[in-house]
Amino acid sequence: MSVVFDDGAKVLFQGDSITDAGRVYNDPGSLGAGYAYMAASWFSALHPEKRVSFLNRGISGNRAADLVGRWQKDCIDLKPSWVSIMIGINDTWRAFDGNDPTSAESYENSYRQILESAKKNLNARFILMEPFVLPYPEDRKQWRSDLDPRIRIVNKLADEFGAVMVKLDSIFADAAKRSEPSYWASDGVHPTGAGHALIAMSWLKAVGAA
Repeated sequence: MSVVFDDGAKVLFQGDSITDAGRVYNDPGSLGAGYAYMAASWFSALHPEKRVSFLNRGISGNRAADLVGRWQKDCIDLKPSWVSIMIGINDTWRAFDGNDPTSAESYENSYRQILESAKKNLNARFILMEPFVLPYPEDRKQWRSDLDPRIRIVNKLADEFGAVMVKLDSIFADAAKRSEPSYWASDGVHPTGAGHALIAMSWLKAVGAA
């Protein structure tokens, strides 16, 4: 598989705390300390001739509707040629810890809105990453009924928009057979260093870079 990025491409990572990973908000070039930083660094080392640039605008706590609210500033104005998105776990989480659910229909509408905007205004291409949860602690198992429909929506949108797909939920489920779930995500959601590396490796494989 060849690398999907053209020479000089600009790749934007978007999402919630997993993408944010402690990035410095007042530093436009900060990639944080998670998978976005790892993936960008490895890609740049493996393919220096392509001169691909990377930006991260993930924000901790965001849901799909939050991306809609900041999409002009944090996507369209940045003029990326590729947009990598992982969003949805907070749409599920808030239903369980804050009695503030997001319907699957609302989630899909928000997600579709940002994809259509980036396609219309930038002719951008997409890398869509499944939201995921691991069964640790035990109560995370209850989340499947809410999260699984969102995962199906992401896969549907990936087909519809011709996106590169990174099937993180199944990737983490397989990884949890090799080592306990907390090895990959200490709370079932936020990746450990190994978990971030697994995401980065999966992303690089999906874009044909590794």
